[in-house]
Amino acid sequence: MAPRTFWKGYLKLSLVTCPVAMTPATSDNEKVRFHTLNRATKNRLVSHYVDAVTGKALDEDDEVKGYERGENDYVMLEDEELDAVALESTRTIDIETFVARDSVDWIWFDKPHYLTPSDPVGEEAFSVIRDAMKASETVGISRLVMYRRERAVLLEPRDKGIVLWTLRYGEEVRQQDQYFSGLEKIEVEPALTALAERYIDEHSKTWDPSMVDDPVQERLLEIIAAKKKGRKKPAKEKAEEPQAPRSNVINIMEALRKSVAAEAKPKK
Repeated sequence: MAPRTFWKGYLKLSLVTCPVAMTPATSDNEKVRFHTLNRATKNRLVSHYVDAVTGKALDEDDEVKGYERGENDYVMLEDEELDAVALESTRTIDIETFVARDSVDWIWFDKPHYLTPSDPVGEEAFSVIRDAMKASETVGISRLVMYRRERAVLLEPRDKGIVLWTLRYGEEVRQQDQYFSGLEKIEVEPALTALAERYIDEHSKTWDPSMVDDPVQERLLEIIAAKKKGRKKPAKEKAEEPQAPRSNVINIMEALRKSVAAEAKPKK
């Protein structure tokens, strides 16, 4: 069963418009979540905002957003002022710009969403927009109010639908040159690269979602299941202690040879 749609609106390309629905492509609903309880009563605890100076709890009507411009000096902004800077339309994805798909680096991508036509009448217009981007190997750039903020979004044709990515803001992205430019270029021996490539080839597999399973989540579920049945929690497996290197000098060639040779031996 498909997840419930969390956004409905319109996809617009010049004079071509179609109704669409959007759903987050990822979910954390399956994660183990905890409530904070009073150990004595087992009642849930609630949190309140408290004045940092007076210690008094505040009503929601007394809360206001503030931008710090100096020590204990703030510019206060009301909700109406914050809403005024948002886009006028929060329900239309108007694509006015297209860029080559491979020109947008991975670091700009934030959250993925599935975009599909929400009405059979609009399926043809949706397909025209999707297939035109696919044929031209481009993605669309637009802006939309999502998660209570105006976001730049990227629309990428994928299979029979479109994946809409929210993009990170410019001030969120750190340029790699700040970190990589100081690294020295080292000439690596071809024999070393060949051995490393051989090891990689022997360990290459077809991608499978099970590769990113959460072992902590599984362990938590085991503990919860045991407590439900009144059993003791499972014993924690002792992690192997990493062995200290026998020398500060590492023979990379020898290490790679041993790695490849170990894989070549038949497993018992």
